[in-house]
Amino acid sequence: MVEIAPYGTWTSPLSAADVAASGVSAQWLATAGDEVWWAEARTGEGGRVTLVRSRTDGTVEDVLPAPWNVRNRVHEYGGRPWLVLGDVLVFTHWTDQRVYRRDLTTGETTPLTPEPATRHGIRYSDLRPGRTGEVWLVRERSTGPRRVDIARDLIAVPLDGGPERVLTASHHFLTAPQLSPDGERAAWIGWNHPAMPWDGTELCVAEIDEDGTFGPHSVLAGATDIAVCQVEWESPDSLLALLDPDGWWNLHRVGLDGGITNLAPCELEIGGAQWKLGARWFTPLDEGRFAVIASGKLAILDEATREITPVAAATDLTAWSTNGFAVHQGGVVGVAAGPKREGAVVKVDLEGATVTELASVPEPPSPAYLSTPVERIFKTDDGDRIPAFVYLPANADFAAPDGERPPLFVYPHGGPTGRDSAVLDFEIAYFTSRGIAVVTVNYGGSTGYGRAYRERLREQWGIIDVADCVAVAETLAAEGTVDGDRLAIRGGSAGGYTSAASLTTTTTYRAGTVMYPILDLGQWTGDGGETHDFESRYLDGLIGPLPETEQRYRDRSPINNADTLAGPLLFLQGLEDEICPPEQADRFVAGLAGRGIDHAYLRFEGEQHGFRKAETIVAALEAELSFYGQVFGFETPGVPKLRLSR
Repeated sequence: MVEIAPYGTWTSPLSAADVAASGVSAQWLATAGDEVWWAEARTGEGGRVTLVRSRTDGTVEDVLPAPWNVRNRVHEYGGRPWLVLGDVLVFTHWTDQRVYRRDLTTGETTPLTPEPATRHGIRYSDLRPGRTGEVWLVRERSTGPRRVDIARDLIAVPLDGGPERVLTASHHFLTAPQLSPDGERAAWIGWNHPAMPWDGTELCVAEIDEDGTFGPHSVLAGATDIAVCQVEWESPDSLLALLDPDGWWNLHRVGLDGGITNLAPCELEIGGAQWKLGARWFTPLDEGRFAVIASGKLAILDEATREITPVAAATDLTAWSTNGFAVHQGGVVGVAAGPKREGAVVKVDLEGATVTELASVPEPPSPAYLSTPVERIFKTDDGDRIPAFVYLPANADFAAPDGERPPLFVYPHGGPTGRDSAVLDFEIAYFTSRGIAVVTVNYGGSTGYGRAYRERLREQWGIIDVADCVAVAETLAAEGTVDGDRLAIRGGSAGGYTSAASLTTTTTYRAGTVMYPILDLGQWTGDGGETHDFESRYLDGLIGPLPETEQRYRDRSPINNADTLAGPLLFLQGLEDEICPPEQADRFVAGLAGRGIDHAYLRFEGEQHGFRKAETIVAALEAELSFYGQVFGFETPGVPKLRLSR
C-alpha cells in the first residue's frame, strides 16, 4: 500500500550511514603486470586510502594494511600516489608525506625520502618510472610561513635509498617527467601564475645529460591560451598530447621537429581540468586506435578514419574517472559510474562487448527508491544553454498529496572549473528518496563543453554561475515541476561560494548549505593569505587582476553582503582545510550572531577539503536534512534535530 505523505517526510531505506558506507571510492587505477591495481578511499577507516589489486584469478586483496595511507597533498588536491616497478612498490604516505619503497616479495617497507623538518613541509606526487633504478616525480617544498611560500622541482629518487636528485625546475607548476622510449629525453607539462592548467600550459622536452639531469628544454606545444592536459611518448621522435588550439581538447601527435597533427578533429572534450597530477583521458590500443574519455564517456578514436566511436557496451557508463584507466587483456579497465550505478572498478571487453565489475560495491537500494537523472538543457535570457541533470523524488512506498509539489535543492558543483554527470549518487538519493527534488547544474565555466563555455565565467564568477542556477531553479518552479516557495541551494568549495553568493544577491532561494566555502574573495588570494598556492591567482581569471578590479572583489564577496541574506544558512567546515580554510566561515558566522537569522555551523576535526570520515558524512547529512525540515516546515523522522542559532 502506498502511503500519502508530504514531500520531505518520506521514510527511506537509505540512511546517512548507508551513504557514508558507499564512499569506498576507487581511484588512481593502473595495471601492474597482468594485474589491475587501484587506490581505495575508505570512509569507515577514517578516510584512509589503501592500495588494492585484482589478481589474475579474480580475487581482490589489499596490498597495504593500516596505517599506510596512500595519498599526498601536492597542490593540496594530490596526485598519482603509487607506482610498481618490477617487484617494488613505491608510494607516498599521507601522515608524513614521504616516499616509501615496499618489497612485494618480503613485505619490507622503508622510506626513500628524508623526514621533513616541519609537518608536511615536503610533499611528493605524480610518480613515474625514470631511468633504471629510480622513480621520477614532482617535489613540493614549503619555503616560508605563508601558504603560498612553495617551490617545486622535478626530481629522481633512487630505489636503493640514495639521495634524491633535482632534474629541473622549468615552471612554478609541473607534471612529473616521462622518459622517452630510447632513454634520451624527458617530457613534461609546465605552467606559471596567473594561469590555471586549463588556461594555458606548455609541453616541454629536454635531453638528458650524462649526469642524469635535464638540459635546456624546448616548448613543443601549448601557449598562454592553449592548454596541454596529458602527454605520452609514442616513439623516440614523437609524442601524443591533448591540447585545445581549436577550442576543444583533442588528441594530437607532436613531433620533436615541432609538427602538430590533430588525429581526429571534433567538438568533443578529450581532456579536462587538471586538478590532480597524473590524470588521463587517453591510452593507446593498437594500430592507430586509442581508448579515450570523450566528454565523460568511453570511446575509441581511430586515426585512420579520424572518427571517434562510443563503446556500445559502455553506453550506460556516463562518467569515467580520469584518475587512471588502462588497457588490460583485450579490454579497458577503469573507474566508471552511470545513472543506475555508483562508481566501480570495471572492465569493458572491447571484443565481447561486455562489462564486468572487478570489485564489489555496496548494493544500492531497490531501483524503486532511486531517482534516474534526466539531462535537460535550460536557457538564459540571452539564449545561452545551461546543461543540467534533474533528479525527481522517487520512493515506491510513498506519494505526495494531490497538488503538492516537492522542494528543490540546486547543486552547483565545485571548481568552479568542474562538471556534473548523470550518475547514481547516494547523497542525492538520500534526499530524493525522502521526497526532495535535486538538480545539478553545469553552469557557465564548467568543463566538457569546450573552451568558449568555460570562458563564459571569465571575470564573471558570482554573476554567471549565480544567474545560471537561478534560471534553472525558476524554470523548474514556473513549469510546476517543483515548489517555487521551497527552493534551496547547496554546494561545497566553489559551489559553496556560488550558494552563498546566490543567497546574498538574489531572492530565489529560501535557504542554503555552504560547505568548506569561499566567502571573502579579497582574502582568498596569495596576498590575502587564506588559500593555497595552486589557486592563489585563480581569481585573476574569475574576478579580474588586482589592484585594478579590487572593487569587484569587495562587491562579490558574500561576507560583505550578509545584510541582504535571503534566508537561513547551514555551514559545514573541515578544520584542517588548507584550500578553503575555516577562517572565512568563522568570520561569516560570527557576523550572524544576534541578527535574527537562523543558522548553524558544524566544524569537523581531522577533515580537510571535502569530508572523508564516515562519522562526518553521517553528521553532515542528518544535520542538513533537519535544517531543511525546520526551514520548509516538514518533519524529518529518525533524524536528530539540529539546533539553530539566531
